[in-house]
Amino acid sequence: MKKANSTIWLTIFFAVFIWSAINPKDQFTWFLEVAPALIALVALAMTRKSFPLTQVTYFFILVHCVILMVGGHYTYAEVPLFDYIKEITNTARNNYDKVGHFAQGFIPALVAREILIRNSVIPSPRWRNFFIVSFCLAFSAFYELIEWWVAVMSGESAEAFLGTQGYVWDTQSDMFLAMIGAITSLVLLGKIHDKQLAKLNTREIISS
Repeated sequence: MKKANSTIWLTIFFAVFIWSAINPKDQFTWFLEVAPALIALVALAMTRKSFPLTQVTYFFILVHCVILMVGGHYTYAEVPLFDYIKEITNTARNNYDKVGHFAQGFIPALVAREILIRNSVIPSPRWRNFFIVSFCLAFSAFYELIEWWVAVMSGESAEAFLGTQGYVWDTQSDMFLAMIGAITSLVLLGKIHDKQLAKLNTREIISS
């Protein structure tokens, strides 16, 4: 990532992070929700020189971090914009968590695609896409297990983190949306991603 782009990326990240940390709805939920964003920040910092990513991947990782931090500030069941959408659509729940789970497939699919292509792990595009969607489903299922473990260990205090809002099929719909997110990412961003990968590869060859 270019220095100017890195500065913009970090400015947006920390601006939203600081806002998110000021008087969140529930401190415990805030910590649980923003922890993955902080882990992503550390991982990106550690790999910035050894394995820099494409601009489109960095951008969507930032988008995912913002989604997490907004959800952490309000809790996923009480994001104001989606409360308003709930009212005007006359639906029973705040669906911001569904945005988060769609992103949980959309962004990891892009990251997985980049790693697999650049390391020539799976040459066949069809098998690679199948693996990516399967990986995103597995990742989503593992996250649901984490939510379950947190709920078991912390009891009622984890209700805001779970965000089920009484919906009996919440877990299944979360994983389904992650799968849809992964497929959408591959379909919509594949060509753009390929062009940026080609440019990145050219720069790496020249610099070496």
